[in-house]
Amino acid sequence: MLAPVTFPWHFPMISSAQMRAARALLGIDQRELARLAGVSLPTVQRMEASNGVVRGVVGTLTKVVNALEAAGIELIGNDQASQGRGRGVRLKDSP
Repeated sequence: MLAPVTFPWHFPMISSAQMRAARALLGIDQRELARLAGVSLPTVQRMEASNGVVRGVVGTLTKVVNALEAAGIELIGNDQASQGRGRGVRLKDSP
């Protein structure tokens, strides 16, 4: 099993769009993400209904991020280079 991701105090930052896109890439629904992360379905639903950066309890956010990363997702922040290889999707800067 992969080691848990550790974050500085101000992390994790994930947007609701990243969560939805990550699930789509994995081909899983909200219920499965909740199960993988060990959180409730309503928690995942609230996170994904957020506008912009997901707000919540750091421990809960960390569980979700760790579950996504353990499933093979690389979350990429603004101005951050990708560490992975292979195909991916990233938003372009707005004109």
